[in-house]
Amino acid sequence: MEWKERIRDPKAECASRDEMMTLQGRKLVDLVNRVYGKVPFYTKKMKEMGVEPGDIKGIEDIVKLPFTTKEDLRANYPFGLLAVPQSEVARVQGSSGTTGKLTLASYTQNDADLWGECVARCLTMAGLTAEDRIHVCYGYGLFTGGMGLDLGARALGAMAIPMSAGNTQRQMMCMEDFEATAFACTPSYALHLAESMAEAGVVDRLKIKAGIHGAEPWTEEMRKKIESILHINCFDIYGLCEVLGPGVAQDCIHHAGLHVHHDHFYPEVLDPQTHEACAEGETGELVFTTLSKEAMPLIRYRTKDLTSITYDTCECGRTTPRISKFKGRTDDMKVIRGVNVFPTQVETALLKMGGDVAPHYMMIVDRENNMDTLTVMVEVDERFFSDEIRQLDNLKKEIGAVLKQALGIAVIVKLVEPKTIERSEGKAKRVIDRRNLV
Repeated sequence: MEWKERIRDPKAECASRDEMMTLQGRKLVDLVNRVYGKVPFYTKKMKEMGVEPGDIKGIEDIVKLPFTTKEDLRANYPFGLLAVPQSEVARVQGSSGTTGKLTLASYTQNDADLWGECVARCLTMAGLTAEDRIHVCYGYGLFTGGMGLDLGARALGAMAIPMSAGNTQRQMMCMEDFEATAFACTPSYALHLAESMAEAGVVDRLKIKAGIHGAEPWTEEMRKKIESILHINCFDIYGLCEVLGPGVAQDCIHHAGLHVHHDHFYPEVLDPQTHEACAEGETGELVFTTLSKEAMPLIRYRTKDLTSITYDTCECGRTTPRISKFKGRTDDMKVIRGVNVFPTQVETALLKMGGDVAPHYMMIVDRENNMDTLTVMVEVDERFFSDEIRQLDNLKKEIGAVLKQALGIAVIVKLVEPKTIERSEGKAKRVIDRRNLV
């Protein structure tokens, strides 16, 4: 499609760094005053550190404040971190894929409006306007994906098509019938939809021009795969329930990092062990402070997401800090025979191998005779299973060599037929660790 660069809020997205630091400092001072004495968790933490609200005079003082973790949220479940009376809570959202108690986030009506506005900024980065029709196949309910994109479409003035997840045939039918111009879902499900559309021969009948994908780490190679099948532009949207939901950051058409809405979310990238700030461009753990949230603001929330950050002005004109595509999460990383291994490394290697190898895989980590083993199940073209065994063996050796070079360790490769590995409509499960490590 013909691309037109659009910026929804130039005052915020193109501000000078000095202007933004002044705003961030003012908001941080207000935030600390709002939680101190009202949120017992933060009051106790700050007293233990010998910090009082008067010690926070600007954004540079954020290093004096305590961290918050997901464990802290669960310990204060469901409403222990509220900074407003429960009567002012307009809605709640919860994290997906957890066992036991949810990680619950609360929103005032202003928080919900802010959420919609942040997602609308992201949709604008994707070139979308009030004239577009956005097919939302993220799950609705407590999970933030569906509701976040729905609120964003409304704030943009676009048509929201609230499909939710599941039923691929129905998804394709409605995309075509309703003439959707964009769709939103996890990248793994986007690839599944793209492959299904190609098999059904409907790609050329669709009006889709953009895909908005997030909720799990994915690679540039997967982006290009989806784009090549559907002939669209795909964008990486980022967020997490605890901080807001999708809409905290997204990349623009230049795909040079995800623009963080830094007037509402202050990002830090820190060494996970020392908690010292990483140099610009250096990989570390992403930490967020919510500068604008009312109901459940968070101070220095450790996301466990691994990324780097840059502050130079993007080609699109935005001056917002940009975080790199995520390498993974501190809790997704597996240490196998002393080597750090991330699922995204496997995905990148497989996608570079071309059409015979599908980007659908499963990593199984086990321990045999006190030695870690890594088995990678990989889907390959079905013709290999009807050819000579020698060809199958050659492909297995080739994949094994590519993965060993990418990961730095030898792996066991198990080739399986197309669609053998279960497809997920939510977050894709890529790793099974059977080692029962304590």
